[in-house]
Formats: sequence, C-alpha cells, structure tokens
Amino acid sequence: MRVMSSLVLVPVAIAAAYFGGLVFLAFWAVAALGVLWEWDTLVCGSDRNRVLVIGAVALFAAALLLAFDWPGTAIALVALGVFGVVIPATMVVLVTFGLDDLAHAAVCTMAPRIRAAWCAAGLVYAAALLIAPVLLRNDAAFGFAAIVFLFVVVWLTDIVAYFVGRAVGGPKLMVRVSPNKTWSGAIGGTLAGVIGGMVVARLFSLGAPAAIAVVALGLSVISQAGDLLESAIKRQFSAKDASSLIPGHGGLMDRLDGFVTAVVAALAIGLIHGGGSAPARGLMVW
Repeated sequence: MRVMSSLVLVPVAIAAAYFGGLVFLAFWAVAALGVLWEWDTLVCGSDRNRVLVIGAVALFAAALLLAFDWPGTAIALVALGVFGVVIPATMVVLVTFGLDDLAHAAVCTMAPRIRAAWCAAGLVYAAALLIAPVLLRNDAAFGFAAIVFLFVVVWLTDIVAYFVGRAVGGPKLMVRVSPNKTWSGAIGGTLAGVIGGMVVARLFSLGAPAAIAVVALGLSVISQAGDLLESAIKRQFSAKDASSLIPGHGGLMDRLDGFVTAVVAALAIGLIHGGGSAPARGLMVW
C-alpha cells in the first residue's frame, strides 16, 4: 500500500509542478486544507470545528489572493485568521469570570490559551505549505527547477535515511522523539539528498555545483528536522499517525513534514539571495 500510494502521489505532484499556475495552486491548497484538518483534529479537541472553519476560510481566501498574485495580502489574511483562533479562547474565560476577578481569570486562561496557541500554529503550518511552494513556482524561469530540486532533495533524504537506518542501525538520532531514527540513516539520507540535488541542477544546466551542494545539504538537514518536529507533535498528543488519509503512509502531515520546513527554508534562501521578484532564481542560480 505504501508503494502504491507513492506511485499515485509522486506523478501527480510532479505534474502539478510542471503545469504550474492554477493547477499547482489548487494542488497545494488541497494539501494545506488536508494538513489543517489533521492538525486541528490532533490538537484542538472540542474546539476543533470552530478553529477548522476559521482556518479553512483563511486558507481558501489566501489561495484566491495568491491566484491574483497578492502574496502580501494573503499572508496578512492568514495572520488575521491566527488572531481569530487565539483570541476567543481567552475571551470565553474572561467573560465567565468577569472583569472583577482578573487574577483568577488570568490563571484559568492559561490552559485554553496554550491549546489555542497549538491550534493557531496549525494554521501557520498549513499556510506555509500553501504559500511557500506557490511563491517559488511563480518564478517563470526557474520555478519548476526549484520545485523539482526540493522534491528530489526531500524525497531522497527520507527514502535513503529509512533504508540506511534499517540496514546499518547504530546510535539513535533522537530516541525520545522518534525511536527508530538513527544517525546512520540521517547521514545517509543527507548524502543522498545532496547528490540528488546536484543531479537536478545538472539536468537543468545550472552552474556552481559547490553552492548547490551546500544548499541541498542545508535543505536536507532542515527536512529531517521537520520530520522530527512532526514526530514530537504527535508524541505530545499521543498519536502514531496524523491520520489514515493515505493508505500505507498515515496522513498528509506524515508525508509532508520534511517538505514543509524545507520549502520554507528554500523560499527564505531565495528571497535573501534573489529578492522578492525571483526567489526560485535566488535559490538555484549562484
């Protein structure tokens, strides 16, 4: 089931990246909504439906704004959605105790505010999955190359780390968070990600292989950190998988955890090096 799911999902992801535009936007909008549903189901408890509605509206509106090439407004709208998630948790307790007992209310709002913060983080996480890939792909000259580069680095890191870790074993990477991950797997996955990234750069006739290797190295490490982050979240809320949405894989969060952190880091590198008008060029051309 795991292999069959991959044989379906991987070509769809690559095809969406190839066509770009509204197809690519729709692909990641659906993925972001799925991740938001999984996150809210995992962490928000009885408040899930309210938070999910706010987040879904914010993501849908952000996708529309991205379609009109208004990324700044899309990000501002997501921030407004985060505000809408966090504030009610505090207001309910304040109304319950009244303004005359602010000290008691302050103490009692701590738990709801912590839960609300977790829920708000889910909206930020899902929005990052929507906005960052779209901004990279919008670069007409290098957008497709940047997305394929990211896919290859993240996928090879994940796959090779799994098989090397099983075959070689050895010291655990972070046993309290993910007891099956090993240092051998992490190193093997990183090397594979670097090699894969350099191959992609060569296929797209991009120079500066040393710089590309450094970028691929950083993104590979960051993708593994994203994997560990998602494992820590699941452990915090006593869950093995984010959901059973993908047969053999678990949930979307389980498959996209490394990609989320890697694509955000890739966008940051591209913006710093290439400027706001061409982040994919900033990522790929050195």
